[in-house]
Order: sequence, then structure tokens, then C-alpha cells
Amino acid sequence: MKVTRTRALRGPNLWSRHTAIEAVVACEGDENAIGRLAGFEDRLRAAFPTIGELHPMVLGQPLALAHVLENAAVALQAQAGCAVNFGHTSPTLEEGVYQVVVQYTEEAVGRRALELAEALIAAAQNGTAFDATAAITELRDLDESERLGPSTGSIVDAAVARGIPYRRLTSGSLVQFGWGSKQRRIQAAEVDSTSGVAESIAQDKELTKQLLNAAGVPVPLGRPVTDMDDAWAAAQEIGLPVVVKPQDGNQGKGVTVNITTREQLDAAYTAADAHGEVMVEKFLPGFDFRLLVVGDRLVAASRRDPPHVIGDGSATVRQLVDTVNLDPRRGEGHATSLTKIRLDDIAVGRLEAQGLTPDSVPALGQRVVLRNNANLSTGGTATDVTDTVHPEVAARAVDAAQMVGLHICGVDVVCESVLRPLEEQHGGIVEVNAAPGLRMHISPSFGRGRAVGEAVVDALFAHGDDGRIPVIAVTGTNGKTTTTRLINHIVASSGLRTGMTNTDGVYVDGRQTDSGDCSGPKSARNVLLHPDVDAAVFEVARGGVLREGLGFDRCSVAVVTNIGSGDHLGLNYITTVEDLAVLKRVVVRNVAPGGYAVLNAADPNVAAMATNCPGEVIFFAADRQHPVMATHRAQGKRTVYVDQDTVVAAEGSWRERISLRDVPITRGGSIGFQVDNVMAAVAAAWAVGLDWDTIRSGLASFLNDAAGVPGRFNVMDYRGATVIADYGHNTDAMRALVSAVDTMPAKKRSVVISGAGDRRDSDIRDQTAILGQAFDDVILYQDAAQRGRADGEVMGLLRQGLQGATRTRQIDEIRGEFIAIDAALARLQPGDLSLILVDQVDEALAHLAKRIAEG
Repeated sequence: MKVTRTRALRGPNLWSRHTAIEAVVACEGDENAIGRLAGFEDRLRAAFPTIGELHPMVLGQPLALAHVLENAAVALQAQAGCAVNFGHTSPTLEEGVYQVVVQYTEEAVGRRALELAEALIAAAQNGTAFDATAAITELRDLDESERLGPSTGSIVDAAVARGIPYRRLTSGSLVQFGWGSKQRRIQAAEVDSTSGVAESIAQDKELTKQLLNAAGVPVPLGRPVTDMDDAWAAAQEIGLPVVVKPQDGNQGKGVTVNITTREQLDAAYTAADAHGEVMVEKFLPGFDFRLLVVGDRLVAASRRDPPHVIGDGSATVRQLVDTVNLDPRRGEGHATSLTKIRLDDIAVGRLEAQGLTPDSVPALGQRVVLRNNANLSTGGTATDVTDTVHPEVAARAVDAAQMVGLHICGVDVVCESVLRPLEEQHGGIVEVNAAPGLRMHISPSFGRGRAVGEAVVDALFAHGDDGRIPVIAVTGTNGKTTTTRLINHIVASSGLRTGMTNTDGVYVDGRQTDSGDCSGPKSARNVLLHPDVDAAVFEVARGGVLREGLGFDRCSVAVVTNIGSGDHLGLNYITTVEDLAVLKRVVVRNVAPGGYAVLNAADPNVAAMATNCPGEVIFFAADRQHPVMATHRAQGKRTVYVDQDTVVAAEGSWRERISLRDVPITRGGSIGFQVDNVMAAVAAAWAVGLDWDTIRSGLASFLNDAAGVPGRFNVMDYRGATVIADYGHNTDAMRALVSAVDTMPAKKRSVVISGAGDRRDSDIRDQTAILGQAFDDVILYQDAAQRGRADGEVMGLLRQGLQGATRTRQIDEIRGEFIAIDAALARLQPGDLSLILVDQVDEALAHLAKRIAEG
């Protein structure tokens, strides 16, 4: 068995809505039926006993090693704690070659799981060792390092539950929620609306205390100090006991509390000084509470206890710590609800203050404290007390957060109880924290977890707001780019700032931000990142969906123009029109439940996609009596059709009419394929709720020139002759172009054409076979990139297609696109027509513009 290619499908794809690793796997001989591999399954299960049931894609199909690879990769991830359950193995038309798809939650984990599954199979084949426990541990550790931490993860989970899309912007905790102009961003538990000034204030403990004191919030007395002597002097001024801590700190680093002697203070100063400027403040007796404020309300509260152990009369402190650390909730770092207790120098010093060492045996029931601070990051525990917080205590916490300017704030309070106002018990707020840890509230050591993630999301997005902008996705074989540009133009006419991707580039609010073929998912994701985009219109090409999936999780409208036979069939295991329809259907399957699919009723492969749409369907076709149209219209549903020279939008008994005489792109309705594009665009604009005056004005102002739709039936005049430039590159496009050209008068017709080398031989021949029946002269040229073909091979196939031509009288072969264009222009007489099928669109159009300007 050999894995010949892997790629990550990072969005909804041909196989599922899940993110997945897709691998092409080649199996030889008996590897296609493992029942013939003596002892293989026994060795496999001995190495990985929990692999589970092995099954092929179809019952009764022989089980191949490719199926085992799928099963093992899914099982390894699942047992490492990843939430995966989807796998799929599909045979290709190549003997012994399979496409294996394995879901992942973290891409690096999915890729590694596939590698480990491959190693497992090799071990079972060769009878060598495979350590499944080590493999699962490796995947678990990798997953922990890759996935979001508990604080950020809880916010993301809450957003997903509300249908709000998200994207990690870094490998850390910087996350974007929503799209375009509706986006919001967080960094861990800090939101984008929190200013850097507020964060700086929170880090300055002394300034924070001054501001809180000014706001009437009780705080302990204290001041910054310069050295140990100054620290002791401050302690004397304030009155022992005191707390020594860094002025700019977090997670309890360098904090020592309840200091009563000079020796303790000197040690505490050294610990704090390692983290920056040091301050001394009054120690408040009582418990340590963390109050979480989100916006203008208290959403959770916990009592935090320092890391400690309880003596049993026989075990040493070290042994008691080891026992406590066996709790599966305790781990390293912040990924688990609790952190392991560390017997480090700070803990040893705290033991010495109690007259103990790590090897001392505490008496039965004796409480041994291992740190002065109660931070979870140092092994402390948290008990939820949210329901017992006095309203006045909650109000002081909100006052503190708002005085500093934090939208999410962890307020540290020391007092005997949160059941009474702080002023009554000489309690106070000792610290406020930007980007506070949330895990003590999500999964406290004791008590009920609180929905703090939901509270953060509710503060970011109002009720009913899912952070989405309208997304219109356009796919098909022909007409995608023109339809995309036309929809974008209409939407922009409504006053919305649009982001558009197509095969010509990326455009934001009318400005081109990228060039080249940008019809893939990366460009779509870039548009959705842009804060100046109110609506997005994406051309979705087959290649991007195959390589990576869609660039969005769902769309408001999916438009499918048509499915043709000449669109790269034979590549990437898409060998038939039916295969291509299944691929294009991915866009329809991912329409939002309240959205629409706009489908060409005259194309049976497109019309059949209606059953896969989670939303509603708008059918379009020139013939309103087409059976699909008639049935849909009879059901009172939306259709768009042509009545003489008018486009009609119909729903039930309601009608809206747009005269094609007012739509320049159709040349009065005479160009059939442009009429199809207009119907699709009208339906899409209707689906997103644009008003009909906007739709009409958008259609009327859209010009089919080289600036508006480069390479899409651009009509020009050259010395009294008509020149048409188009990027048509498959047989369906040739038929549509011939039909359009036939409506235009001409004394003599010529065509300039090349062929793309990555098409099938028959597709290249068929293009010129179609053109040979419609044009008097044919100029063949060899384009810049032969795409794997030998020199002259494509030209030969094009000439073969002309062998049965009934109209063509003259055939010329020219090397070079621009030379061919010049040759065609030189032959033109007034009243002639030349169709130039360009390859290098921008360069060829610029060349044509220069020649026309020269006259």
C-alpha cells in the first residue's frame, strides 16, 4: 500500500461538511482484499486492539488496506480525545487506487493520524511492533498543543452554537467571529473593543488602585517600592501583614501574601523583583474570590483556594502531592480544568514557614498549604459561588471593570464572604485582570460550571445577529464569471460595499486587491476577513473545491449556471458530467437553511440539485413551460423566465417584469447565453432581498466591455468590422458563442482559436468541429502554455476537428497569440466579423485595444 498524495479539505467538500484529510492510496494485488493476506487482521488487532469494526464503503465489497487506513486513522484520533467520527473510502476508476477521507478537528493531528495509521498497517503486514499507546499519547499531546485553550474554546463553542462563523487568525488564541463588516475579534478572553490603554491600566496595579479608590471602590492601601529597605518601610507604614507583588503581573507570578516578618518580606521582594517593579500593599484577611464581569454584568464568581494537601498520618508531603496530581482533571498548563501542584522552590519555602519539608509526614487531617496565592495556574482549586454574590459586591466588581475600561474583566476580591457588602467586612478589590482565565468558571473544582462563553458572545453580537453578511456563490461550467460580475454590480448598486472573487481577481468595494485566477477558497476567505465588505459574491471553480473545499461554511445563495462536458473532465477522478454535477452540488448542499439555490431548470443535472438544497429553490429558464418550471410555478414557488423580450420573476400570482431592451449585455435579448446569465443574476438579487428598482438600474448600467467583464463576449468595432473577444474554452461555450454570433449580421466570419492542453483529445477536437460549421476562416494559434502537451500536438488536434467542416474555406496555423490576432485584424473588411478566443485575457485585450486605437 502506498499513499501517493494527501491534502487538507478545510471547508465543506465533495465528501462531507467536515474538515478532512483526503489521501490517494494505491493498493496492489491482495492488498485489495485483505482476506487473502494471511494473518493480517489478527496481527492488526493485536497491535491495535481498539481499532473497532472494519468495514468497506459498500457491504459485500472486499475490504482493502485503504479501508483499514481510514478506520485506523479515525480510531486513533477518537481515542486521543478528538471529536471525529467520519471516514470514507471510495475506489477510483484506476485499478487498486482509492480516495480515503478522514475527518479531523486539528489539521496537524489529522495528518499525523494518517501517518501513524499507515505505520500500523505496515507493522501488521510485516509482523513488526507498533506501540498503539504511544501513538495515541502522541496524538493527544499534539491535539492539546494545537487546539484552542479552554477560555478561548468556550467562547468559540458558544459562537458555533449560535451559528456564528469563526476563523483562527493565528496558531494562538486570536480568533475572528463573523464576516466582513460584521466581524468581531477576540484574543483569548479579550475583545477587540477593549483599548490598549485599558489593558495598560490593568497591568499597572498602583494606577488601578488609584482609579478604583477615586470611584469609591474599596481597595487595600499600598505603594510601589524601590528596594528591600523601602519595601520594609512601606510595610511598616501600612501595617503588617502585607502582600508583595509585581506592579505589572499576571497569573499570580511573583506574588507573596500574609507577610509578617522582615525575612519573609526580603524573600518575597526577590520573587516579585524578577517580574518587574515591586509594590507592597495591605494584606486583607479572608478568602480569595474571582468575579468575572462581562460588559455591564457579573456572570460568574469563584472562591479560589491555594494548592494544598491534607495529611493522612502516614504519607509524606511529596507523596500526598503525587496522589493529588493523579486526578485526571489536573494537567500541565491551561488545557485542563486543574493544574498539577508543583513542589518547586516557592512551595518548599511555604512548607518551611509551616515547619515542614517535602519529606515531612503531616498529621491526620492537617492542612498543608503549598503556595500563598490561589491561582489555578499554580495548582489552586476553584469553588463556584456565583449564586451567593451580594448585589453590592457584584456592583463594585462592575464599577471596577468599567473604571479601568475592560469589557471582560477578572476582578480579584479578598473578603470573608461574598454574602455581604465589602465595606461591612473590610474587604477589598486587590486586582483587576484583562484577558482573565475562564476555566475556573467553565469547569470549577467544585460546584456548577457557568456559561461564560455564551456571555462573551452575547456581548459581542446582539440577539439574533449571527455575524454573517450575504454570501452569493456562483458555480457551473459556463457563464460563472459574467454572472458573478453582474450580481456583484447589482448588489453594489444597492449601496452595499461588495467583495468579489472570480477568475480575473479579487475586488473589494470596486477596487482590485488581487489578480489572476482567484476563484478558489483562499481568495474567498480573504474577502470575508475584510472589514469593508457588506456582501460577498464568489465565483466557485471546481479546482478549489477539489483541492481544499469551500472557503465558507454556508452561503445565502448558491447559483448553478449549467453543467457541461468540457470542463476539465478526466482530471482528479472527475470523469463524467455526472461526477462534475456531484462536485458542483457541494455549493447547493451548503446553502443556509433560510437561503436559496438558483438553478438552471433547463439543465437536468442542475435541476436535480434542488433536492439537496437545505433552503428554498428559484428555478430559471427561458421557457416557462419547461416541465420543471411549470411544476415549480404551480406550487407557488419562485421562478424566473423569458416572455418575448422580457425577463419575468414570478411567485404565485405575483409578477415582476424587466425589459431586455434595457439590459445592454443581452443586445436586446438576442444573445441567448447572456439572457441566461441575466436570469440567474436577477434570481440571486431577488433571493437576497434587493428591491426591483435597484435590480433594474443595475442591469441597465452593466456594460459588457473589456473593463466590466474582460474576455466575456466583448464587442468592439475595428474599421467598420465587428470584433468579439471571448475566453470561451470548452464545447458548450463554443455552441453558445456560435448561437450568439449567428444573430449578428456579417459579410464574412472568421475565428481565432487555440486549445488548452489539459483537456481531453476529444474535447479539443470538438471545439473546432463546432466552429468549422459557422466560420469561413479559422486561424489556429499555439498558446503560451501547452500544459504537458508536446510541441504542435494541440494544433494537430484542432486541425483534426476541422476535417469535416462544411463552411470553413481557409485554415491557417500561427505561432503566438498576438501574431494571430494581428493576422485576423489585417484581413477584416467593413461588415466582417471576427471572433477571437483569447488565452492571455488581460494581455490580449490590451493588445486589441491598442490596435483599435491605432485604427
